[in-house]
Amino acid sequence: MNGKVWKAWLVPGGVALAVVVALVNGSLFAQFASSLSFYYVAVFVAGLLLAWRFNSSRILFSLLTLLLAHRAVDFFSAGHAHSGPGRTAVTLAALLIPLNFIIFAAWRERGFVIAGIAPRFGLLFIESVVVAVLCRPENSAIAARGPNRADIPVWALAGLAAAVAVFIRRYMQTRKPIEPGFVWSVTAVFLWLEFSSIGKASDAYVATAALIIAASLIETSYVLAYYDELTGIRGRRAFNEALLSLDQQYAIAIVDIDHFKNFNDTYGHDVGDQVLCMVAARISKVAGGGQAFRCGGEEFAVIFRGISAKDAFEHLEALRRIIQDSTFRMRGGERRTALQAEEADRRKAADRRRPAKEKAAVRSPLSRPRDGLSVTVSIGVAEPSTRYRQPEQVINAADQALYRAKQKGRNRVELASTAPLRLERTKRVKASRS
Repeated sequence: MNGKVWKAWLVPGGVALAVVVALVNGSLFAQFASSLSFYYVAVFVAGLLLAWRFNSSRILFSLLTLLLAHRAVDFFSAGHAHSGPGRTAVTLAALLIPLNFIIFAAWRERGFVIAGIAPRFGLLFIESVVVAVLCRPENSAIAARGPNRADIPVWALAGLAAAVAVFIRRYMQTRKPIEPGFVWSVTAVFLWLEFSSIGKASDAYVATAALIIAASLIETSYVLAYYDELTGIRGRRAFNEALLSLDQQYAIAIVDIDHFKNFNDTYGHDVGDQVLCMVAARISKVAGGGQAFRCGGEEFAVIFRGISAKDAFEHLEALRRIIQDSTFRMRGGERRTALQAEEADRRKAADRRRPAKEKAAVRSPLSRPRDGLSVTVSIGVAEPSTRYRQPEQVINAADQALYRAKQKGRNRVELASTAPLRLERTKRVKASRS
């Protein structure tokens, strides 16, 4: 598990919940108890406003679920959460909170249009009526439990565990911090209902569950803004900000997938997305401390801090070979339309008519060895010099080097034009001294 994954799981949810658990079970809790009401109100107001600002009905209705469940437990318990209506309210809260979290996550996000929020409001209304009916004194026996549980019955615990499993699986699919946030929020709900159903401690746990969800929304928005959603590496905005913090010694490489448009035309955009993800995964592991970014389309950038273009060249050449030797199989098999197949056949026919020398110069990266598909990349790399000092000028120089790599047959790394001159000048100086 890399640092990015650890951060997504520990910040903010894990840290926030750990602090609250330590506070609730510590000797200083009584001193902070008077401030819990403000904390509770502030968290829910801020969370609901953030959900509205980010146009997230999932977050808004999840917070409303927490708020209504807490108010129901507090109202029906009347100071006695371990018997009668209070016990029923606790059981129903343990069942409905994770169920609603799962439902709101599964429903397609439609913002706050009437067609989107009406079903959600309808669900909360029906559940409120059911809770009100079942928590009447004459009906409270319906939630009777075994004598070995203090608050939550085993079958309700299974619901909480199922919700945790669902959000872990969703994180593996989406890599969005909002999913770990819901895992920690469900954990906070469990601590609330199992150990502190009523009282100030319950306010602390419920408010923290809401805080974790709201903070995870902010963290997810940050990830969507600064990371590429398809490949998972840093995006264009992060690249632009990284340029602002560069020192005097650095190198910038521009990486472009060879013949990517032809690849999409031949195998389809789904396979093209697989190619982008594969190449991004290789670039993100480049040696030399390089930071990988996706700048758009099939173009990537790598920033090397504290090293020259010559040193970066060695790492980029190793990266080029790794990508060239990487193969993958198409998920779901090869699916091409008749037009795509016809276009591929036309390109093959044109390739057969091309002279042998020209074929060697434009080696196609769309090779398909027996064990899968493979692609190649062309790379241009540059560093600051007397000719170009600003990062934007260095990027332009790297782009020109990339263009030369394309002209020379692709699947190669090229240094910016001044870099070879500098290396040659250094050799001449050494030769004159010897």
